[in-house]
Amino acid sequence: MKKLLFFDVDGTLYDSNKQLPASAKEALFKARENGHEIAIATGRAPFMIAEILEELQIDTYVTFNGQYVVYKGEVIYTNQIPKETLEEILQFGAQHDHPFVFLNEKEMIATANGYSQIEESLETLQFSYPAIDKNYYLHNSVYQTLLFSNQQEQVLYEQQFPTVQFVRWHRYSCDMLPNGGSKALGISKLIEHTDFDIKDVIAFGDGLNDVEMLSEVGLGVAMGNGHEKAKQAASVIAGHVDEDGLYHVMKELKLI
Repeated sequence: MKKLLFFDVDGTLYDSNKQLPASAKEALFKARENGHEIAIATGRAPFMIAEILEELQIDTYVTFNGQYVVYKGEVIYTNQIPKETLEEILQFGAQHDHPFVFLNEKEMIATANGYSQIEESLETLQFSYPAIDKNYYLHNSVYQTLLFSNQQEQVLYEQQFPTVQFVRWHRYSCDMLPNGGSKALGISKLIEHTDFDIKDVIAFGDGLNDVEMLSEVGLGVAMGNGHEKAKQAASVIAGHVDEDGLYHVMKELKLI
């Protein structure tokens, strides 16, 4: 039976060196040949995954953890934190000397220069320090904002802004999402535009931002290198991404 397969990028498709293993590429192309539909579900922005979309010939994706959804090249759903709420968060951050980075489908812009936390965090995604415009959000769409603080400081934001989710992906940074926003919500919006049922969806992931997706689709597959909460949410545990874990689990699931 035809399945709709969603793949996280970092730690799932990309290995520890931010490279796409040849075995993973082979598995996705074989799965497509077998009639399955291939899609991406990531916390990254669309411009950040342009290379892998082209390499894997994918035109369906859930980005910004569900805030920007594209099906076969068409934008079908977007969501944003209200500008008024974002402004309050930025003012709160200024009091604690915390910078932010705004993202939309085309670019990312930082609120301030000279913060090593921004440099170190974005370096793990192989991106350099962005251009600066602290008022960028006032005149542009912003589908995701990155907060740069430590885990303990994040709690202050969670207490102060209950309508916003803060999902950590780096020791110095977390994604900010509207309450209820998730890859799972993005997938559900995409499902509404297709003939698929949620029970025919298989999702592969490894991080905290994959938990809802792994628990709510028909079958959730967590990578062996994944966060413990991701593994708890999944029905199947794959091998490590650096050990061809994706290829082997897709073979076990008879997708290839």
